[in-house]
Parts: sequence; structure tokens; C-alpha cells
Amino acid sequence: MAVLALDQVIPFDLATPIEVFTRTRLPDGREPYQVLICGVTPTVHAGAFTLQPPHGLDALAEADTIVLPGCADPAPVPEKVLDALRQAAARGARLASICSGAFVLAATGLLDGLRATTHWRAAGALTALRPAIEVDSGVLYVDNGQFLTSAGAAAGLDLCLHMIRRDHGSAVAADAARLSVMPLEREGGQAQFIVHDQPPAPRGSVLEPLLRWLQDNAAHNLTLAKIADHAGMSPRTLNRRFREQTGTTPLQWLHLARIRQAQHLLETTDHAIDRIAGEVGFGSPTAFRDRFRRVVGTSPRGYRAAFRG
Repeated sequence: MAVLALDQVIPFDLATPIEVFTRTRLPDGREPYQVLICGVTPTVHAGAFTLQPPHGLDALAEADTIVLPGCADPAPVPEKVLDALRQAAARGARLASICSGAFVLAATGLLDGLRATTHWRAAGALTALRPAIEVDSGVLYVDNGQFLTSAGAAAGLDLCLHMIRRDHGSAVAADAARLSVMPLEREGGQAQFIVHDQPPAPRGSVLEPLLRWLQDNAAHNLTLAKIADHAGMSPRTLNRRFREQTGTTPLQWLHLARIRQAQHLLETTDHAIDRIAGEVGFGSPTAFRDRFRRVVGTSPRGYRAAFRG
């Protein structure tokens, strides 16, 4: 994996893929990614400091994935950079941009005719610059297969975790998310195959035992009244405590727990979708399909096709 540091690179955008991918581990302890930092010039200005990238553009010719961080003051991209990126794409390399790195990727012409995103403040400028791109400023990231783009700042984390999940499955992505102290789903973004996990309660919270119980009993027919009774609270108090400590309601948390379990079963078993619906606690396969599509952004069958194996 090559991370391209152009002049005026945003340090956060540059550090995100370095930290996430170098800390990723497979279940047997192996490191699945080798990350190379590449530059066009020996010295790169990066806000409050300067960098000396150890690799040049030649490293792009060997990379399976090239990550393009954003730049604070995007300047015209050198033609030799655009040529190197086009050549990498032609041999099948995956290209991913973070924040205003979408402008670098867009300058290659490779995003023309595709949907893409960038920081919401820069979305209008990207549309004006490349009208052939369908710019969506309301999502955390867009995955077109070979070409991926993400919104600003922390959305780069979402994109990196998504790529890890695509490459190595949900368990490896979940471990990477925990190392980054990053929730696998964030409020306000489109689902688009984002790994769905639960908002955690603070350590030592009175909800910790209840959350474990909900996780273990998600397949049962649980109503708000039953959950409140188990917690020894009124439904109103339970709802208030849940919102204070997790940012969601008990039933929304439960629905996400069931969808998360369904994702795991879709990835790891051959069980029929109707059977999975029952195993994770949905009384109706139709209700399951509806909820799954709303949360994950695709059908259970489409999810299995994308992530099985």
C-alpha cells in the first residue's frame, strides 16, 4: 500500500491510513499490509512540520492500493503524478482518496461518470471542476470497487475500516476499529456496507451488564417492557439512561445487535436468509429484509455476495 504525500498534505489525512493499516493484524498475528510513504519531492510541507518521504513515485508502480490524502491548499497536480496514478489504475491497483484527496483522483479523469464524495465544504468546488462526477456530499464514503472516496477528517477512518473489511472480513476490521477507538458505525452517514456495531456504554456504566444480556438474548422476543423489567427500571428511565450513555434507544440498539449477528451469519454460513432472520430474532423475514436494507444499505443476499469468504 502506498500513501502519497503531496505538498501541503493534511497531517491527519496522511496519518490515518498509516496508523490504521500498519496496526491491522490477521487472526494468526500476520501483518496484511506493508505501507510505503511516497512523495514527489524530497521534502513535503505538512502544516506545522515538514516530511521527508522515504519513497518516490516509483513505489506507486508496485502498490496494490494507493491512498491519496487531502491537501490544505490543493495546487495543480504534477502531470507525472497523474500519469503514475493512471498507469496504476490501468494495471488494476485500487485508488482511494481521503477528504480533498478526491481532487487529485478527479484530476486523473478516473472518476468521470462515477459517484464520489469529498469534504462537504469542497463538494461544490469538485462539482464545478469536474461536472462529469456525481458528487454526493451527504455520505461518509463511496465505494466504486476500484476507486473509493471519503469525506473529510474522521471519514477517512471509516473508509480505511471498510477497505480492511473488504480485504479480510469483519473480525479483522472490528479489531482494527477497536485499536483506533473508533465506532464501526457513526451517526449521520450513509450505510454503504459500513460495519455495524453498537454504541458502547462507558466502562463501569450501569448499562454494561444489560448490554451483555441484550447481546446474548437478541434472538428472543424482547419488548421494551421486558428489557426494562430485566434492568429493574421503568421503560421511561431505561430510555433516558440509554440515550445518555449510548446515544440511542434500547430497541434501536437491539435491532443493530440483530443486524450485526445477521451480518456474521451471512458471511460465515450457508444458512438460508429466512432461517437467519429467525435465528437473530426477527419474527418476519420481510421485516428482517426491510431492516437490513435500511441499516446496511443493501439486501441480505447482496451483502452475502459482497462479503462472503
